[in-house]
Amino acid sequence: MRTTRREVLLAAAAGAASLHMPKVHAAEGERPPAEGNLMDTMPPLDYGLSFVCNTASFNAVRFWVESRTRIIDAASGAWVDYYQCGSCKSEHTFAEKDLFMQDNYDFLPILGADSWLIFRRPARLSETYRTIKPVQDMWGPPELRLREAAEVTVLETWEQIRDATANAIPIVTQTELWDADTGLRAIIECPTKTMNVSLDKQLYQVDTGPIAYPDLSRNYEPQIDCLRLAFIAFNAPHFADFVVEQPTPVVVDGEEKTQIYHFSNPFSVPARNRVLALGKL
Repeated sequence: MRTTRREVLLAAAAGAASLHMPKVHAAEGERPPAEGNLMDTMPPLDYGLSFVCNTASFNAVRFWVESRTRIIDAASGAWVDYYQCGSCKSEHTFAEKDLFMQDNYDFLPILGADSWLIFRRPARLSETYRTIKPVQDMWGPPELRLREAAEVTVLETWEQIRDATANAIPIVTQTELWDADTGLRAIIECPTKTMNVSLDKQLYQVDTGPIAYPDLSRNYEPQIDCLRLAFIAFNAPHFADFVVEQPTPVVVDGEEKTQIYHFSNPFSVPARNRVLALGKL
């Protein structure tokens, strides 16, 4: 008997319904890793092969995972992963014609702890710029199709970073952030899309995004609400610079004309950065 594509998707959805995305990860009685060693417990993903596959029959949409942010409670060691997915444009899905919406906006989803954080960025400020929905209200129970990198080399010197860059080896970075007052820590992991290398100065500089930047200064409910879209840059192991998407004035001849969503107001924070090659040098 031949199985139709619809039947396959419905079966997958039924199977996925019995699965539960892990909200919190912590072995009973396990002590949290020592400060500075958290990244050692997080093998990097192979971002060319990692996806979120949804299961709704009306649209079993697949999203490419573009970055991952892990938020950790340093006291308990419990952690949650959030997967920032690739963006697309607003569309009339499966229409016969005119597939893109006339009043168009950028669409970017982040998944974690059984919720979606959806960014919709039009050419103006909007009340629907960010919304949070349970997974069951979007595209059904998601399936995480994540692959860890088969081989990882920690790049500890400028020469190693130079050689991995020149030899076109995929590079992933991990950046650890913390807030001493809340006891929250985070690791931002992302593939390096732009790597600057100065042969004259023997310096490197990562510049990539978007990523999901976490505000660790307070406890959000739900926690996914702490995430903002940002770009990250660093050229040393002990700090990182960020520029976050936010309402930004458009000023012409000293006069504010309007506001739009834009990456603005860059800032720098202490951090621990690690540069990884997905392969051998």
